[in-house]
Amino acid sequence: MSNHLAIATVTATLQRTLQERIQSDLYGARVTTLRPINLGSGPSESGVNIFLYQVSTNPRLHNMDATPFRTKGNPSFRTAALDLYYLLSFYGNDTDLEPQRLLGSTLRTLNDKRIVTVEMISETLADSTFSFLQDSNLADQIQQINILPMDMSLDDLSKTWSAFFQTPYILSVVYKVMVVLIEGEEPWKRALPVRGRNLGGVTPFPDRPSIQQVFNQEGRFNPIFADSTLMIKGKNLDSDRTQIRLGGNVYVNPEQINEKEIILSLTGIEKESLRAGVQSLQVIHQISTGLPSTPRKKSNLGDAPQYRNVESNVTPFVLCPTIMEVTVDFVNRNRDETRSAEITFVLNLTVGKKQAVVLAMNEWSMEDTPTPVAYLFDAPSRRQDTNSITIPVEKIKATDYLLRLTIDGAESQLDFDEDENSPSFGWYISPKVIIN
Repeated sequence: MSNHLAIATVTATLQRTLQERIQSDLYGARVTTLRPINLGSGPSESGVNIFLYQVSTNPRLHNMDATPFRTKGNPSFRTAALDLYYLLSFYGNDTDLEPQRLLGSTLRTLNDKRIVTVEMISETLADSTFSFLQDSNLADQIQQINILPMDMSLDDLSKTWSAFFQTPYILSVVYKVMVVLIEGEEPWKRALPVRGRNLGGVTPFPDRPSIQQVFNQEGRFNPIFADSTLMIKGKNLDSDRTQIRLGGNVYVNPEQINEKEIILSLTGIEKESLRAGVQSLQVIHQISTGLPSTPRKKSNLGDAPQYRNVESNVTPFVLCPTIMEVTVDFVNRNRDETRSAEITFVLNLTVGKKQAVVLAMNEWSMEDTPTPVAYLFDAPSRRQDTNSITIPVEKIKATDYLLRLTIDGAESQLDFDEDENSPSFGWYISPKVIIN
């Protein structure tokens, strides 16, 4: 889910993405986010204006937090699922057809950028121009954000422009960005007021822990691996007995903790208990009820007190796999001089039998290759959880390849050459295989 800066982050990402492209197609053109009044009034002014003119509730996801879909007894946060409508207007010298040239550049750019990726959002938030968005967590949203062109009739477009009083029409198109999820901060339901502090052993918990962000301690936008250290930010995180629950059944004691931050190293967790892809994380407070244990629950400590778990909201993070070993078997030469083979990967994390696995292969060469080839292959279904994945590849060029695996959206990383004396310094160099 995303916080209150999500909408502004989408607009800023569109602005930055278009600015990078159109300034190379038309020198001096700029991208603005102004109301469509007196656009291009300067004698030599040209550019694209992005204006958010309508926000609507997404019809498919706006009821995702409705009561029947919740687990009974677990409070959740209300979520607003929104579609954003942008009016893109083009202005400039009509004699030189600048508005139409900018229109073509914009259509080409947004046709290539149909998805607002994590990289696009991260680059925008790292830009000093948008320092006011540094607390945005839109990059953590699991739901994909799409950019879609809208087919509008002349009548619909005329009605849209009529909303701007006495504003002359200029060349425009409309795009829809869907879907942006904004999560609230308060649970959807509240308990009745407590009349006493001890009613039948029931203890009120007004200071329920709340997680706001989870990211790699080395950097907010750095990928998270099995040996990473997590930074967990939120409210009311500290208590006498605090644990972190990962994936629903793994409990870990954090290294450092205070009211607003928890530092958790994943190094000590058994790799067999972790899964590549989206992982859930929850802060668990064990609060004493003030009552002694029942005879059945007595420990070696005697009449130890009973404890009750107070749980935070569940927050997802993406755990990236690491390729530990690659082998190539059964290489066959086809009639068209292409190759078929089976590539087996050994990973540091277990892959569930129902998880989607995709292999990306990119040609690697030290020579100047004008059109390097690239392929994508889906892994076949598996009957059990495993850390060894075998993927058949067909009709590929005989050459060297860099390899990546994507497991439920979590992508393995490529290593690059850090030796300044190496001819491939700064290049990606592994994991790599040679297909002869």
